[in-house]
Amino acid sequence: MDNERFERGMEMLARVDGEQGDRVMEALGDVAPDLARLMVEYGFGDVYSRPGLSLKERELITIAALAAKGGCEPQLKVHLHGAMNVGWTREEIVETFLQISVYAGFPAALNAVFAAKAVFAERGSGED
Repeated sequence: MDNERFERGMEMLARVDGEQGDRVMEALGDVAPDLARLMVEYGFGDVYSRPGLSLKERELITIAALAAKGGCEPQLKVHLHGAMNVGWTREEIVETFLQISVYAGFPAALNAVFAAKAVFAERGSGED
């Protein structure tokens, strides 16, 4: 294991996803610890830590990609929390999903909006 990449990845994961990231790591720990390690090292230690885009921009790209891909609602919910953690508003998130309806279709946009609705409810009535 590359400890530097892993530590950098864990720091980035905590900045973006907070408790949601910890839950994903715990859920993978007993069944696929190597997948968890690779996700942290590559996804967060290498890619999320790169210069060129802010964390806020990276999270918007991530939720748009997951929504457009479809079938990723559990991961989308984690990253919706992340998007809000780094400053995206509910209105901006919904607008993002309206935009993807043009390119990925209404089913993908609807599934994304319903995932967002669930996350908004978890976070309460405030803007967060």
